[in-house]
Amino acid sequence: MKLICIGRNYADHIEELKNERPDEPVVFIKPDSAILPRDQDFYIPEFSIDVHYEVEVLVKIKKVGKHIDQKFAHTYYDEIGLGIDFTARDLQSKLKEKGLPWEKAKGFDGAAVIGKWLPKSEFKDLNSLEFLLTKNGNEVQKGNTKLMIWKIDEIIAHVSQFFMLKKGDILFTGTPSGVGKIVPNDYLAGVLEGHEMFSVSVR
Repeated sequence: MKLICIGRNYADHIEELKNERPDEPVVFIKPDSAILPRDQDFYIPEFSIDVHYEVEVLVKIKKVGKHIDQKFAHTYYDEIGLGIDFTARDLQSKLKEKGLPWEKAKGFDGAAVIGKWLPKSEFKDLNSLEFLLTKNGNEVQKGNTKLMIWKIDEIIAHVSQFFMLKKGDILFTGTPSGVGKIVPNDYLAGVLEGHEMFSVSVR
């Protein structure tokens, strides 16, 4: 099982971090050890003083596939979720400056919050899903999948050219603007189309 993540998939987030708009999806991997166990608090790692939340729509792969044609991509998943890609922004910045991989800033233990799953059949249009993140009861991020640069099926077709997708793999599809720093005692909650999908306390 692997977590395949897409960076820079919302134009407003690209702008807020002053990144260049890519010509194709930016792909990185989180190990399965990055998954925060259900109902466990998130502990800010000692190596960072600037961990950011990034709420994202998730897709769970249901069967093996490689070199998937985009028109068949919808047959490779039945469940949609919501989660957080925690990022040690200070460490990521240092790594990017040196042209080094991001894994230490993105794939550390507990860096992936995965909420509950819902059947995709519950949603009228996967390309128009509203989602948001609250911090201590205040809305800090709000997005809609219609604003994705690359849609879910495009992402699946793209990443399957490089990585064989397997049952249970999870796609993190990118985050909208509004990312920000967490501190101890923060409380985060994610909502997808009116459904609360997860909540997590920060320590």
